[in-house]
Amino acid sequence: MLAIFKREMRSYFTTSIGYIFLASALAIAAIIFSVSTVLSETADASVYFSGLIFVLMIFLPILTMKSFSEEKRTKTEQLLLTAPVSTTQMVLGKFFSSFTMLVIFLVLSSIFFIPLSSYVAEGASGANTALVMGNMMALLLVGMCFIAIGLLVSSLTENQFAAIVITVVALLLLFLINLFNGFIEVYAIRVVLDWLSIYARYDKFTYGIFDIGALIYYISITGVFLFLTVRVFEARKYN
Repeated sequence: MLAIFKREMRSYFTTSIGYIFLASALAIAAIIFSVSTVLSETADASVYFSGLIFVLMIFLPILTMKSFSEEKRTKTEQLLLTAPVSTTQMVLGKFFSSFTMLVIFLVLSSIFFIPLSSYVAEGASGANTALVMGNMMALLLVGMCFIAIGLLVSSLTENQFAAIVITVVALLLLFLINLFNGFIEVYAIRVVLDWLSIYARYDKFTYGIFDIGALIYYISITGVFLFLTVRVFEARKYN
């Protein structure tokens, strides 16, 4: 698994993918941050964190699009399947490489909070440490679900553009499920849709509340999509 992880991390920075992801995502995040805090003369970063969800929704598929699609397109997939690592280790290696890039992005984006110190020093009210950490935790959890979904989509197609589009559409549909769930009158349907929506459990973390149930849910959802990705390759390996 470590070999796959190192290989993927190296590929992010020997090609343009890693740079495109970090530069583009940080640029959009900086614009959202400036408009929602500095230009609005407020230290409240809640709008910024809400916008960051959509940044991840659009840009994380850039990381996952090449994970398996590129292997299929360049005919190197068989080398991976016959490598001295299990299918699970192969999938986890690619997952943790994308997750590491997500962590790097969030760490770099935390620099944006430095300009807010002047507003807080002047007595402006803003997000406290618990709220910031809660939002960061929520973004990590939701982001790892995005990555797991993207890996599954990438394993099903060799077209990288199609992998991006399908992943973004899938994430948008999950968002719409949460958005319109409140308008459904049938309780049983609401319960099912609430379980399917990975956004429904996001709010508690944004208020600085650590929800162990939500943590287990996000880990479980990530595990389900990674398991499905493993099954795709195991079926391909033995057929």
